[in-house]
Amino acid sequence: MRLVFVCLGNICRSPTAEGILRHLLREARRTDIEVDSAGTGRWHVGEPPDPRAVATARRRGVTLDHLGRQFTRGDFAAYDLVLAVDVPVARALTTLAPPEHRDRVRLARSFDPAAPPDAEVPDPYYGDQAAFDQVFDVCLAACRGILAAFPPVTSSG
Repeated sequence: MRLVFVCLGNICRSPTAEGILRHLLREARRTDIEVDSAGTGRWHVGEPPDPRAVATARRRGVTLDHLGRQFTRGDFAAYDLVLAVDVPVARALTTLAPPEHRDRVRLARSFDPAAPPDAEVPDPYYGDQAAFDQVFDVCLAACRGILAAFPPVTSSG
């Protein structure tokens, strides 16, 4: 399965979620899920994640090494799941999606069983360190939920 996390600029929320899920996949020795991230905007194309997001993840043992990129209409064909960090991003993605791929757009936190319906990953960009810690925590819960929702495929024989 291939999935992509999408936020606005691809420097805070979506690369944090991508880094966390990559970390969890490595820990579980899973290779059946590929993960990426992107932004709806072009402001940070080619840039590394926000230094505050990188530092927060590093303190938790997670590496963020993604370079920002913009999500395009053509990306829908490449991903099984397009995970928006908030409702406005989900709306933008649904509008961008070809009709046959609109059902691939979901809120990232919809995989967190403890999150309320339509829960969003808050934008930490204008916040303090606590905002980046909160983003890490909610992304971690969502990523754990993704792994639980898509257990490894085992072959019987």
